[in-house]
Amino acid sequence: MDATITESLTVSKIRKSYPESILEVYPSKDDDAILIKKENIIAILTLLRDDKELDYNMLMDVGVVDYLKYPIRKRERFEVFYQMYSLTKLHRIRIKCPVSIKEPTIDSANDLWKSANWGEREAFDQFGIKFNNHPNLKRILNHHEFVGHPLRKDYPTKK
Repeated sequence: MDATITESLTVSKIRKSYPESILEVYPSKDDDAILIKKENIIAILTLLRDDKELDYNMLMDVGVVDYLKYPIRKRERFEVFYQMYSLTKLHRIRIKCPVSIKEPTIDSANDLWKSANWGEREAFDQFGIKFNNHPNLKRILNHHEFVGHPLRKDYPTKK
């Protein structure tokens, strides 16, 4: 960690409550990012939402990054990310979770934020990530008979 950047309150609280879940921290003067194990995603998102000092009351985005062709990929092929914002505290954080190609699943955040619904459905449609306990996980951009996931890096571009 850069000596000029101190650990944020958000990262400190996650580290205190779920130290075994943290894989990596990317500190920043503006927006921290933290890579965590997917098994505790709902517990950590709940902490971010319910802790009065943090008050992350807005899920801005849910998305996926495919690291298939990234030259120094350290972990799994995919990372599901959650971009969070606090309207009262005016701070942001990005929570990222590695998700494998062999088991492309993660728990749904839809029960915490209804805004997760669209992003999770889009991630399912475009990347094939399944969100456990999602109330309506079906294609949202592609036709229901479409075969494949067009934002995966190995999807044939001429298909």
